[in-house]
Amino acid sequence: MDVIRTAAAMRRVRREISGSVGLVATLGGIHAGHTKHMDTVRPLCDVLVGSIFLNPTQFGTNEDLSSYPSDETEDIAKFERHGTDIVFVPSVREMYPPEGIPEVDPGPVADLLEGAERPGHFIGVATVVNRLFSIIHPDKATFGEKDAQQLRIVQHIVASLALGIEIIPIPTVRGPDGLAVSSRNVYLSSLERKAGTILYRALKSARKAEASGERNGDALRSIMLKMLAEEPLVQTHYVSIADVDTFEEMVEIKGSARALLAATIGDARLIDNLLLS
Repeated sequence: MDVIRTAAAMRRVRREISGSVGLVATLGGIHAGHTKHMDTVRPLCDVLVGSIFLNPTQFGTNEDLSSYPSDETEDIAKFERHGTDIVFVPSVREMYPPEGIPEVDPGPVADLLEGAERPGHFIGVATVVNRLFSIIHPDKATFGEKDAQQLRIVQHIVASLALGIEIIPIPTVRGPDGLAVSSRNVYLSSLERKAGTILYRALKSARKAEASGERNGDALRSIMLKMLAEEPLVQTHYVSIADVDTFEEMVEIKGSARALLAATIGDARLIDNLLLS
């Protein structure tokens, strides 16, 4: 497996590849969710490229950029164990050269939920994803359904910029307790992790009510809020019953909807979601 650290070297290697290329893009902190991406796309491409880049432009002023849990040596080893051919590990200067790069419009979905909570976050995501695409030129790339809003934005930029990349959604990977796997889970104490299981239970309660015939968005949101309020260690940021494409709040469910939430437990800000209908 090759480790490449400059955009020029990555482009040079890419020009020499004749077969199809898959990409698994990460911030580092590789976990079972990421390895699920690798194992899914590995049989679908001739060459698998992984990337590790802790993108500063998608972190807010008071967020955990400086403490984000990652270990480059171990992350690279995990890529190798799961059949990756190349790992691209650029510096900030390589990704954001002095001459600048074009900022990418993430579309209207970026103004809602995570976008409203974290201004500028999705501009940073869209811009760095497009930069990776422009360097690696993948034929396929995986993005996780746990970050459903991000996945939708990536699909938007691929379509709006006519990039011709197949985006493969990867279902959320969960621990035995139901907590969605996340790099930030390492911030949780054992007590906080136990409290965190209420996030999935709140989402499932909304799904159960919807499956039983409840179609009112406010009623479903209230079900989630009431359950989350029972756990004193959880600080809820938002709950949502949203359209699967626009991520706008639904008054009455018609067609497909997604239940989403964000909460802080201890030092960890966590998001999760479930598809309804």
